[in-house]
Amino acid sequence: MNDFLTFIVLSLFVVMSPGIDTALITKRTISAGKSDGFKMALGITAGALVHTFAAAFGLSAVLMQSAVAFEVVKYIGAAYLIYLGVSSFISKNKGQIVENQKEIPAKDSAFKQGFFSNVLNPKVAIFFLTFLPQFVNTQSHAANQLILMGIIYTFLSIVWFIVYVIFIHYLRKWLMTPNVQSMMEKATGIVLIGFGLKLALERQHE
Repeated sequence: MNDFLTFIVLSLFVVMSPGIDTALITKRTISAGKSDGFKMALGITAGALVHTFAAAFGLSAVLMQSAVAFEVVKYIGAAYLIYLGVSSFISKNKGQIVENQKEIPAKDSAFKQGFFSNVLNPKVAIFFLTFLPQFVNTQSHAANQLILMGIIYTFLSIVWFIVYVIFIHYLRKWLMTPNVQSMMEKATGIVLIGFGLKLALERQHE
């Protein structure tokens, strides 16, 4: 594997960059607590493993070569993100603070939400297919290297997400005030809708 240290450094930058995953984890941790934040993170990283094996065994290549397959997965993923964003505006009573400060129960599984938001995003598949091969030694078994790098990337992701969830949870008492939570819900909702629309409107080979 060429430039392994470069791969680690670049992966850390990618993992720590704000994006869809950060928005989903922030929203879930604030509204439902640290436990759901961890479950959301696990779902997202499990989705990353799916893309890892897909890239390793050539399934992601199908998405790049087949316009129909790409469009179908793209619009399903975009619709799901928009749904998550819209739900931030139509959900009821999330901004209220209960007297005993119990965590607000979430209707949908946090793990499932994180998993499908990641798996149904073809841009993630393309990222894995285009980013990981840059560090592959062509004289060795490429699939094994891709799987190893994907596992490392997933490990870095879950470590960062755990740290991030703990940080968000630490500020949760302040973030759970009605005004702040309403603002955060709307902000994350707009971000998710924006990512969904961007994903739906992007051309396959931008």
